[in-house]
Amino acid sequence: MDDAKVEAQAGTTKGSEEELMCDQNFVENAASKRGSDDEETPYQRFANADADWHRAMKKKLMRKVDIHLLPLLILMYLLNFLDRNNLSQARLGTLEADLGMSGTDFNLATSILFVGYTLMQLPSNLMLTRIRPSLYLGAAMTIWGVISTAQSATRSFGGLVAARFFLGFAEAPFFPGAIFLMSSWYTRSEMAHRIAWFYSGSSLANAFGGLIGAGVLANLSGAHGISGWRWLFIIEGTITIGIAILAAFVLPNYPANTKWLTPEEQAYAQWRLIDDTGEADVADAISVKEGVKMAFKDPRLYLFTVLQHISLLSQAFQYFFPTIVKTLGFGSVETLLLTAPAWIATFLVSLVVTFTSGRFADRSIHIICLMLVSVVGNIIAVSTLNTGARFFAIFLMPIGAVSAYQIILAWVANSFPRPLVKRSACISFANLVGNTANIYGSYMYPSSDGPRYLPGGAATAGVALLVAAVALVARLVLQKENKKLAERETSESGTGAHSPEEPMTGFRYIL
Repeated sequence: MDDAKVEAQAGTTKGSEEELMCDQNFVENAASKRGSDDEETPYQRFANADADWHRAMKKKLMRKVDIHLLPLLILMYLLNFLDRNNLSQARLGTLEADLGMSGTDFNLATSILFVGYTLMQLPSNLMLTRIRPSLYLGAAMTIWGVISTAQSATRSFGGLVAARFFLGFAEAPFFPGAIFLMSSWYTRSEMAHRIAWFYSGSSLANAFGGLIGAGVLANLSGAHGISGWRWLFIIEGTITIGIAILAAFVLPNYPANTKWLTPEEQAYAQWRLIDDTGEADVADAISVKEGVKMAFKDPRLYLFTVLQHISLLSQAFQYFFPTIVKTLGFGSVETLLLTAPAWIATFLVSLVVTFTSGRFADRSIHIICLMLVSVVGNIIAVSTLNTGARFFAIFLMPIGAVSAYQIILAWVANSFPRPLVKRSACISFANLVGNTANIYGSYMYPSSDGPRYLPGGAATAGVALLVAAVALVARLVLQKENKKLAERETSESGTGAHSPEEPMTGFRYIL
């Protein structure tokens, strides 16, 4: 799973957009302050336009941006997750027999990917602003596509482990890079819903992964003397490489140099981001070192880091999902086909709950309810071998845990409003530590525990319940913080914050 750098990077990237236009912006602001009588600039014209004009212009611009940007990014994330998770489909073929795997070898092959993924997180963030997004994402995707395809040539367990490590290393830049690109186009209020669509690629990957795996294992096993699981890596990796090359040429970079926008639309797209940067005055108020110190002194950082970590741990089942579904008693092909409906349902539910979470400005109650759904699913899965009951359970498990995680991503970002450097440090730390859950979570479902998988299922249910409890604690903590903010504003007679670390006057944490 990916980390919740999401809205922090959105704010950081808007700073990058300001840098792109800083000279022009400075001149315009200076001219305005001097009372210049020069002709009105485009930025001034946008600032003075009425609400109806902005509404029409925004609708026209967003239609173009959504069509050119979102579908390709969703497809790229789908392939990112597909290449990461296809080992679970390959396992239903002859993977383990061909490579001489036994015991917890599969668990190691799964977890090693996240070691490489974690190690590359911070370096990739440093590279984000140094390379054009289209080239950066296209190159990263090409590399992981080549490595994913190369897995088909492994002849030993050691070779597979090495390939999986470097696959995680190559996949790490994509998620933050995609968020970086999106935040160059969307305002903060627009990002949440777009991220929900973007993140849905993971659920679609699990759904299509089962369908593709079923088709490949059923029809290509032994074709040209090549095992079905090898064909699976070849086909999916080749598709990734093809889309990566396309993305390098098709993905837009920044509004200022996008050819499918008119000059007026280019200027308006940039003005929107500059106008949306409500805390630019605070972003430069402290150094990076000071911001990092503030982050680690904030107790809420550790609370939300724990929340994100255990939330990812509660989703460990998805890396063994086909294996769990196979306990229903069907063949390998039928098992892969049966994984698709649960993930399609998860995709639909996640869109609904992220919308209602934003609509009603609620995080904790949504998370608690969804995690209780996951608890019920895990309890049913370990309590019975009845086919109907277990099939129902495999719907509840991802619907609860995966949907809740998407809300947690937004909540973590919302809870560290300022200063910008502190917010970026908090979210990066939470994401980095959070993703380490996938390293040891991969050992929760060893094959020796089948078909009931009682230890792993019971532990996952307990972790899911813990997520709900921590979400409740976070709600109570933020309620207390909101009370303090209200009292401070009353005592200061609405004069606002006097410290760069304090939220703006009128700000309240989302509960």
